[in-house]
Amino acid sequence: MNSSIVLTLSLLTLMFGAGLSSASWGFRLGREALKGITQPDTRPTNNLAGARDNSSRQEGLVFLEEEKVIASVKNIIRNGGVVEDKTTKKDSQKKQAKVESAEENQSQQSFPIVSSDAGVALEVNDVRRWGNSLVLDVNLKNDGDRSVRFLYSFLNVTDDQGRSLSASTEDLPGELPPNGRRYYGIITIPIALLDNAKQLSLELTDYPDQKLDLKMSKIKID
Repeated sequence: MNSSIVLTLSLLTLMFGAGLSSASWGFRLGREALKGITQPDTRPTNNLAGARDNSSRQEGLVFLEEEKVIASVKNIIRNGGVVEDKTTKKDSQKKQAKVESAEENQSQQSFPIVSSDAGVALEVNDVRRWGNSLVLDVNLKNDGDRSVRFLYSFLNVTDDQGRSLSASTEDLPGELPPNGRRYYGIITIPIALLDNAKQLSLELTDYPDQKLDLKMSKIKID
């Protein structure tokens, strides 16, 4: 009887020892496996700080626009490989503006355009477009010692391509007295006749003597 109790107690002791050893061994394995793993921080203040950090990192990332990159490359190519800064760009723009202004001034017509012979003067004061016509504002003046007659069908108008153009006059006198007074009128030409023309030439003589030779050329019309 006593021997069976001792055996039973010995078996229980061995089983308890084995269970304790197994539990200790499992705890060690679990601890080794969880090394380096930390619990996520769910505090609101830390979340806001993380959001600010992420936002700052995202704001630091800037994407370049394709059009600006292409324009910059073209400028570098035009400048012979030199990168153009803001100061250089402004200087370049100023130089370009001066060149364009000079070209524009050269292309502008200087008025009046004057042709005179024997004291009689023909002036063109302006060239403008009015409706379907090109209008030349002109005047005649006679500083001579005799009256001069004009027949304006003798007015010869040609363009820079050598074409003779039909023109009509208004308000110009048929007889120009020698009083030094200016008599104003207009010469009109249908725009339909000015195909690709850029300049005009005028020629007027008196009638019937045809002794005067009033000529002018390179009158710009575009």
